[in-house]
Amino acid sequence: MNDPVKVQANPKQSYQSQITHTPNLFAQKFPDNGAPTGRRRGATSRRDGCPSLKTPVTALVPGQEKNNKSFLGLTVSEYPTFWVYLPELPTNLSSGEFVLQDEQGNDIYRTSLTLAAKVGIIGVSLPPKSEYALKQNSKYHWFFRVYCGEPKNKPEYFFVDAWLQRVALTPQLQQQLKTAKSQEYKVYGANNIWYDAITNLAQLRRTHSDVSTLAKDWTSLFKAVDLEELAQAPILQGYNSQN
Repeated sequence: MNDPVKVQANPKQSYQSQITHTPNLFAQKFPDNGAPTGRRRGATSRRDGCPSLKTPVTALVPGQEKNNKSFLGLTVSEYPTFWVYLPELPTNLSSGEFVLQDEQGNDIYRTSLTLAAKVGIIGVSLPPKSEYALKQNSKYHWFFRVYCGEPKNKPEYFFVDAWLQRVALTPQLQQQLKTAKSQEYKVYGANNIWYDAITNLAQLRRTHSDVSTLAKDWTSLFKAVDLEELAQAPILQGYNSQN
């Protein structure tokens, strides 16, 4: 997976002693950044084209569905990772697609995905190539789709969509990250930089799955964006196509 900040591996015991749970770390909700809006909970492209799901496909982003709020989050990364919760899907639903567009609707990146038949959280990373690099202060629209049939034949699909904006990595933020060492997600969270907070913490949880303080902060992060019910889902594979 691509991560804005590389996490240095440490023996589990020593790492456990380095990190402390911060109960009020994500007590403040990530702010509503205004238009444009998106769809965090999965919808379908046609009314009856896809089967019913007990839990919807969900984009792991800040926002409030009931008030039609913005699903715009921030990143400092040129090549961020986008996170999605996959519910239990029928066995014949294994084709997915990720699309990133600029604010005018032009494709920046598009890739097909083969989805694992597992419930959990996946991350889709932009390949580290110059043509995909996000520009500072620009907004981008991303889509994640799960096809209900053959994508080439009048495709019907579940989908979510959200927005992100790349902001500058200021000297002050750089210093805070340096001081944080292997707990960068706390700095990102305190500065409302959603995409890097969840990516850094997800990577830490994958490499230090037995550290209870990370699990508590992960739950706090999800609670801060009203997705606490998904915090117990396992973190599955990451997708990082080089195409």
